[in-house]
Amino acid sequence: MKEEFLHYIWKYKLYKNGNLIDQNQEKIEILNQGTHNFDSGPDFFNAKIKINETIWAGNVEVHINSSDWYVHNHHKDKAYDNVILQVVYNHDKDIVRTNGQPIPTLEIKFDKELLNNYEFLIKSEYWISCQNDIRKVDSFTVQNWLEKLTIERLEEKSKRINELLKQTNNSWETTFYFQLARNFGFKLNSDPFELLAKSLPLTCLAKHKDDLSQIEALLFGQAGFLSGESGDDYYERLKKEYQYLQKKFNLKPIEKHLWKFLRSRPGNFPSVRIAQFAMLIYKSTALFSKILETKTINDFYKLFIVKPSDYWENHYVFNKESIKKSKIIGKSAVDIILINTIVPFLFIYGKAKGIQNLQDRSIRLLESLKPEKNSIITKWNDLDINASNAFDTQALIQLKNNYCNPKKCLNCQIGNYIIRNNK
Repeated sequence: MKEEFLHYIWKYKLYKNGNLIDQNQEKIEILNQGTHNFDSGPDFFNAKIKINETIWAGNVEVHINSSDWYVHNHHKDKAYDNVILQVVYNHDKDIVRTNGQPIPTLEIKFDKELLNNYEFLIKSEYWISCQNDIRKVDSFTVQNWLEKLTIERLEEKSKRINELLKQTNNSWETTFYFQLARNFGFKLNSDPFELLAKSLPLTCLAKHKDDLSQIEALLFGQAGFLSGESGDDYYERLKKEYQYLQKKFNLKPIEKHLWKFLRSRPGNFPSVRIAQFAMLIYKSTALFSKILETKTINDFYKLFIVKPSDYWENHYVFNKESIKKSKIIGKSAVDIILINTIVPFLFIYGKAKGIQNLQDRSIRLLESLKPEKNSIITKWNDLDINASNAFDTQALIQLKNNYCNPKKCLNCQIGNYIIRNNK
């Protein structure tokens, strides 16, 4: 028995509701079970309970054993003085507030099949706990839950953006620049890409926005790629330019060793991504403002599908020629940037400014993007849970990472359905 399971029973009124009485044989009627509290303090706020003929309003605390009240030192904590009812699986001791006043205790009963189903899910070692039962869940329940999970995922991404806004004194342009740079690293190099952006103020790039060579010098120099002894003409030109700009802006580069080349295809080398990023900045001044004005998926592709300078046609790294191949950023890479940067920014900016149209546009953008391809989505497909677009895949990633992996079946509408209906 886990306390969170009793929370679930109480929250969804799954206890046997006939002839409820407390430890003193007084009749209890649950008018409102309260709002589940996930922070410190009593488990349920603002409940309404009728004991005999008196209606009480206050909080509810849930325990396995009523004596847990003392184990958790609630009898010494004034934050629990407003508890009007303790709900338990086993009543083994009467409880009191800090002033010694007694608190009613209700020992609840429920169908043991619910507990059996819950324990089966928790003990499961499948890829997801409900792997053998998820097909029994009706499509309406699944789809309704997935829609909520996509919004939840957007809200989570918004938290990171809000943190960046605090760091930049609420500069949306700078925050967007940091987040965009991070996602240009595509997981493997996301951290060094973000460090690069934070080491190079957007104002420095803005002052040289009309000169691609200077933008490249600033980005490659701050990335630590221009610290070698010597190289070809292109390298030497950027190095010389950077030495001048470094002194001009008093810049300190990040360490080159932070960048990861191993386990990465040449087209994803950080040197190539930085070259693409430089071209994007060169072509698109006031990029965040342009994002707010861009409405269709094709317009976003036109904005982000860029080809770096000619040097990178036959190079993946500095000073080492390779077979000529275009390094234009592909649609699949742009899709990842749209999902992880553009969509969350449209959503949170619209929410912060009260512009519902921008929030709606972020959702429509997700729905217009093809479903993501990764190991998580492949596994869901094997279970006949198929995604039609990126809106669905974002929900499925959220479900797997935030509910299935930590086994939060009680908080999952699919798990909830299975616990209640499995026989």
